[in-house]
Amino acid sequence: MRAAVMQGLHKPLLVETLPDPTPGEGELVVKVGRCGICGSDLHMTEDAGYGRGAGDVLGHEFAGEIVAIGKGVEGYRTGELVSVSPLQSCGHCDACLAGDVAWCAHFGLQMGGYADYALTRPNQCVKLPQALSLADGAIVEPLAVARHGVSLSGIQPGDKVLVLGAGPIGLAVAFWARRAGAGRVVLQDIADYQRERALEMGANAFVVDREDPVGASTSALGGPADIVFECVGVPGLIAQAVGQVRARGTVVLLGLCSQPDTFNSFAMLSKEIRLITSAFFTRGEYEASLDALERGAAEPRALITQTISLAETPDVFESLKRRTHQCKVMIAPGG
Repeated sequence: MRAAVMQGLHKPLLVETLPDPTPGEGELVVKVGRCGICGSDLHMTEDAGYGRGAGDVLGHEFAGEIVAIGKGVEGYRTGELVSVSPLQSCGHCDACLAGDVAWCAHFGLQMGGYADYALTRPNQCVKLPQALSLADGAIVEPLAVARHGVSLSGIQPGDKVLVLGAGPIGLAVAFWARRAGAGRVVLQDIADYQRERALEMGANAFVVDREDPVGASTSALGGPADIVFECVGVPGLIAQAVGQVRARGTVVLLGLCSQPDTFNSFAMLSKEIRLITSAFFTRGEYEASLDALERGAAEPRALITQTISLAETPDVFESLKRRTHQCKVMIAPGG
């Protein structure tokens, strides 16, 4: 099979020919139909802290067709289309049975979607409804990540919500916040690229103001935010969020920041701000995200800005390391 393979940190991916995967007991092989390029994938090729290196095949947002089934797998057959959750787990411990698979003692992150075929397990697969496409199946993962953050926030109908960062997660947070009954949703970024997409996804306003981000968001919301979702993951944004949220409001961190950050804890304490961190999602949130698409929610499809072939992946991947107009780029290995 062909795969876009890491050559090491700070090096471009290279499309290579690798052996086709063979399913062992309790495993499935999926022919990848679509795989999204995630911002964390970009970071994995630049930051040693993610533990990825030469020989790795990235890609954890994918959907495809089951083409081979290992011994002991029940409930699936070849030819079925599935969306693959990247959260690997044992499937039978208390956490797994409760749907909290991220807290399984055997938790891991599925990779391998930048390839013709990927090996996975049945407890990670969700069958695609007939009305949905492989592209729909591949955007479920970022939708579920955003839904988890919104669920943890305790959002109430009428809340003023501020979302920092107009990447796929921030845009998906705007989508879920509106569906949860937020009274006003403002999305704030340092560039104007995603303004129209943000409004399409559910934001009431889009703000760009590097000089006075706190004043700009407060004006757009009609007051301090009840909840601020930090969806970027760069140093300084926690402190900014503290300045943008009301007293006894909530700040939710979804952005992955691998660098040390500092903020004035007194500023947070003096306002009795609730700080929540959000990572991954539950099985129920993943299925609910797929269900929203099946029930006719078309807005999330606006996240997809380009679909590329596997051969194009190395060049496009490098281009995404610079800020562009792109949002979610999909790889179609068979294209």
